Amino acid sequence: MSVPVVDAPVSTGGHFGMTVSDDGQGWYQDVRDVLRDLAHHWELVYYLTLRDIRIRYKQAAMGFGWALLMPLMIVGAGLMVQLVLAQGAGKSVSMANLAGTAIKSLPWAFFVGSIQFATGSLTSNMNLVSKISFPREVLPMSSVFAQSFDSLISAAALVIVLPFLGVRPTMGLLWLPVLALLLVIFTVAAALFLSCANLFYRDIKYIVQLLLTFGIFFMPVLFEPAMLGAKGARIVMLNPLAILLEGFRIAVVQGHSLLQPLTVVRHAVVIPAWEPWYLWYAAIWAIAGCLGALLMFRRLQYLFAEFI
Repeated sequence: MSVPVVDAPVSTGGHFGMTVSDDGQGWYQDVRDVLRDLAHHWELVYYLTLRDIRIRYKQAAMGFGWALLMPLMIVGAGLMVQLVLAQGAGKSVSMANLAGTAIKSLPWAFFVGSIQFATGSLTSNMNLVSKISFPREVLPMSSVFAQSFDSLISAAALVIVLPFLGVRPTMGLLWLPVLALLLVIFTVAAALFLSCANLFYRDIKYIVQLLLTFGIFFMPVLFEPAMLGAKGARIVMLNPLAILLEGFRIAVVQGHSLLQPLTVVRHAVVIPAWEPWYLWYAAIWAIAGCLGALLMFRRLQYLFAEFI
């Protein structure tokens, strides 16, 4: 499929629409220019996203089943881990625990899939990057948006399954758009940073693959932070992605308002499972990280053609 591009000369001393920011306008002007360029080229983002979706499913044996495979594998692994732990403690696995793992598997699969495709998005499109003038940010962003398509399919399947796990609609569902938006912003920030880093250091993709493979054991996907005790739970929740994952579980499974604190009691010890400031902390990381990644991406764009 042909991709619409901007008919403009390639800049050799600067990046799209401007040169390196040395005119005293500062970071605010740079970020505003990036957002303006992205808004102006929204059709390019759409076509690249559509292209990525078609490439993923073209001649695929499983078809849309790929969108369900990773969440199902995560839920299966989580069930196995919980069964082993429950067997050792002489307890049974509750439906709430299984539902929590199912809920958190979806945003985790979205993050992993987005980063896997976005990290190599610049190097795999070297002809576009080196020969055509357009805002390069659209390449990793289109990878994230293409992964959103898979996540929507998984979400539709999850909606059907959750009632069988004892999950009922509550007011906590109103937090889903907020959490989903913060997750997308945080993922875009990571995608921009890692795709740019991979262009300059080609072994970044191997480091990313290693972290994504074993990251699930450090994220509260197969377990709840409260299982690690009060101190361990706070350490885990320093990760903004962990906050978003737990936010999905607490809002959907427990129907709890994220503006209210939540505690659990384990072995006669009161452990904070959620604090309202967690959400603000994650929001600051997501928004500031995205703006910082956009700024870094824009100021390094003029070097892309040399390193690709």
